[in-house]
Amino acid sequence: MPARIIPVAAFDYVVFGATGDLTARKLIPALYYRFKDGQFDTNSRIIGVSRSNWDDKKMQQVARQAVTDRVAPADIEKKLLDDFVSCFSYIPNDVTDADGWAELSAKLRKDPGIVRAFYLAVAPNLFAPICEYLSKKSYWRRDARVVLEKPLGRDLKSSQAINDAVAKVFHEDQVYRIDHYLGKETVQNLLALRFANAMFEPIWNRAHVDHVQITVAESVGAGTRGYYDESGALRDMVQNHILQLLCLVAMEPPASDDANALRDEKLKVLRALKPITRENIDRVSVRGQYKGLSSENATVASYQEELPADKKGSRTETFVALKAEIENWRWAGVPFYIRTGKRLATRVSEIVIHFRDVPHSMFANAEGPLRANKLVIRLQPDEGVKMFMMIKDPGPGGMRLREEHLNLSFSDAFEERTPEAYERLLLDVIRGNQTLFMRRDELEAAWAWIDPIREAWDDSPESPQSYTPGSWGPSGSVALIERDGRTWHEEGDF
Repeated sequence: MPARIIPVAAFDYVVFGATGDLTARKLIPALYYRFKDGQFDTNSRIIGVSRSNWDDKKMQQVARQAVTDRVAPADIEKKLLDDFVSCFSYIPNDVTDADGWAELSAKLRKDPGIVRAFYLAVAPNLFAPICEYLSKKSYWRRDARVVLEKPLGRDLKSSQAINDAVAKVFHEDQVYRIDHYLGKETVQNLLALRFANAMFEPIWNRAHVDHVQITVAESVGAGTRGYYDESGALRDMVQNHILQLLCLVAMEPPASDDANALRDEKLKVLRALKPITRENIDRVSVRGQYKGLSSENATVASYQEELPADKKGSRTETFVALKAEIENWRWAGVPFYIRTGKRLATRVSEIVIHFRDVPHSMFANAEGPLRANKLVIRLQPDEGVKMFMMIKDPGPGGMRLREEHLNLSFSDAFEERTPEAYERLLLDVIRGNQTLFMRRDELEAAWAWIDPIREAWDDSPESPQSYTPGSWGPSGSVALIERDGRTWHEEGDF
């Protein structure tokens, strides 16, 4: 069945930081696909704002090139692309300069039927001055929306400062804190899997689940991004993406699909996380940093070699493994093992629900191991869901057990292209749907759990453990889970 396309209202989308990499790499291609599918037309406008001395023609050239470079050739039609780029315009403006805002005021349409959205794809230190200028009558409306890109702080205190600055201008129901992981199709299907099927919810608890694993692995390195050394894997991945996935796995069933009903349940999970402190940090956490590799086939620089001279000796982690616990009735005693890192064996993001062993086996004389069931939810690549279960190997000669899987591959099951996360999120802003965006109290609860981990690491004399590029991280990560009698799910098992 083809996807049902629901058009959105006409809009003025103002993108601050329009000359940055995010706009060309993610935002423009995502908007093109939504335009191609008819979710908006030339009555809507995308207004780029940045300090660069561009004009409308240059912005449109960049938009055309972004589509050409990142959209499948079969999806590009000349007339469609011409119409799409005609939606773009550009205003050169240093957002800290009061004199540069008049042109934007003149450009925004005053029709109340035109949705007005501001996308802040800029450094967080610019959020406050931008919001201050947007508080003026010519920009601000009660139904205007503001989209905040991460990083939303470095800790709880700085996050609160950012949120306070934005809250001086925009009400909470106008603020969209974007986390692209929540826009992924498989993440949406996690909700459908849990709450649209009667079979899973009765066994989605400590009585039937042995443990949960969440892996977000990247095969690339950190490169020369200065931002990464200021954040590290804990802030860059765990605080937002991974904790959001954990919440969706662990939360109680919301009463409805209302945005706040869902976010209320996620907040309860964050507040129920067992604290990781100086007293238990060594038992439940591992941090690593990839070293260099030189062989006949490849040479890979270490993280230290990629850093500028003034950053040498950095203890920033490029790998994190944690054992998290949720102190509530549903999950008490069920560990959630988390790992993420750069320069790992492959690029993969997945959630693995490991169910408990059967309480008694009647197959005393059977050949083959009797393994516990697993539900594997793959976010990327090869999005899909697999249920690993035991079956009898066909043929005579006694009972031979083996593990096989039921497979739902999205690419096989659906003929349509799977939309990228930003496609959904960008237009959810226009629809006014906050379901897939973080609320302020969620964000701050996540920081409140992360900060003691960061502080304990900073106070420790121990440096991150080194690991070889192309591996699954430092040996301490294996020890973390194996001391509990468990093992990491191998990517090849999918």
